[in-house]
Amino acid sequence: MIAVHRFRRLLFGTNRRCSHWIGNRHIPYYFNYQPNSRQLCKDAFRVEEKEEIQNFFRFEIVHQSSKSRARVGRIYTPHGIVDTPAYVAVATNAALKHVDHRLVSEAGQQLMFCNTYHLLLHPGPCVIEAAGGLHKFMNRKGAIITDSGGFQVFSLSHGSVYDELNMKSRSGGNKNFTSLLLSVTEEGATFRSYRDGSKVTLTPEYSVQIQKSLKGDIIIPLDELPPYHMERSQLEESVNLTHRWELRSLQEHRRNVQNQAMYAVIHGGIDTELRQKSIDFLCSLPFDGFAIGGSLGKNRQELFQLLEFVMPRLPTAFPNHLLGIADLESIERVVPLGVDTMDSCYPFRVGRHGNLFTRRGVLHISQSKYKNMFEPPDPEWGLKDVTLAYLHHLLKAREPMALTLLSLHNAIFMVEYMNDIRKRILQDEI
Repeated sequence: MIAVHRFRRLLFGTNRRCSHWIGNRHIPYYFNYQPNSRQLCKDAFRVEEKEEIQNFFRFEIVHQSSKSRARVGRIYTPHGIVDTPAYVAVATNAALKHVDHRLVSEAGQQLMFCNTYHLLLHPGPCVIEAAGGLHKFMNRKGAIITDSGGFQVFSLSHGSVYDELNMKSRSGGNKNFTSLLLSVTEEGATFRSYRDGSKVTLTPEYSVQIQKSLKGDIIIPLDELPPYHMERSQLEESVNLTHRWELRSLQEHRRNVQNQAMYAVIHGGIDTELRQKSIDFLCSLPFDGFAIGGSLGKNRQELFQLLEFVMPRLPTAFPNHLLGIADLESIERVVPLGVDTMDSCYPFRVGRHGNLFTRRGVLHISQSKYKNMFEPPDPEWGLKDVTLAYLHHLLKAREPMALTLLSLHNAIFMVEYMNDIRKRILQDEI
């Protein structure tokens, strides 16, 4: 097929002629690297080149709703098909919290998200590569997506990684936490390991190399994660830096594709002008899909307003992914906007806190009214062979099995919930 790619000059100043891998050929573009400057030039030029068809990864639209932008699709990966819209379960350390991922896969979980940052620090990419990649390491047959590690690295500045590892509420804070993020430069981000204090510099190239060792089906380029409250000029600098990092990530990826797809990450906070700038730049590059990342707003209202702007501007022929947002209320709102996949640890987190998903709402299983209810949480979705009374007993008795069963129920519920959403789209009800 013919792919038309526009490569922008990245910085003011004298240009250097560089090249970009497309297939097995070099395509020239101009890159001026000045570490202290982050302004993107407005100049652009176009390069036309035949690119080999990638038969290991493709996306097809099965049905477009007549009622909204909602669509049913299929993502074809080396490890199976992902039916969309789909919830993506988060297996941070190559494991779901309190649940054997094989049980969730048997229930129909087609795509899982593993975290590059945590796997870099332990057991290390060399160990996983020696095992044959994540699929063999964790014995998973279905598709896997890995992130760049950037989210966790930039979360180091306010302690959310500490809270994530210790299952603490971010709102509660941690007075003894010391930021482990040391610096952010043109080269990359430097931080200290939370395990042994060693210094690590995560560059765009290194992030991709790690993900090559992990051998996931879909990988993500390194991006900077700015906080919600930031001056507009600083946010623009951050977007520009992210664009340069993503281009470098794409170059590194194209040197050795090894049957992996790469999604770009659209940035710009809630600033629509910067979001448009990010869409224009990243859609001009040969990415395989697009993720919506960065700051997504301070509440659901801002999130939905942002997606109403972004989603119609993404190319419809490519799959898209919403990073980190997949609670039930949000899913109902973002699917009609055209979101294909979305990830979150939300079903497992609320399960660990004694909450069960049902079609009649979320049940707080610790409440005494469930003590004598000898019926399953939901008659059709989720676990059908355990009763509310038994789950209530396990939780009150502080049995570890309670966390497993509650989390497993929510995971299976999500699979069946997304199956139902796809059926409703096919019937033009969404």
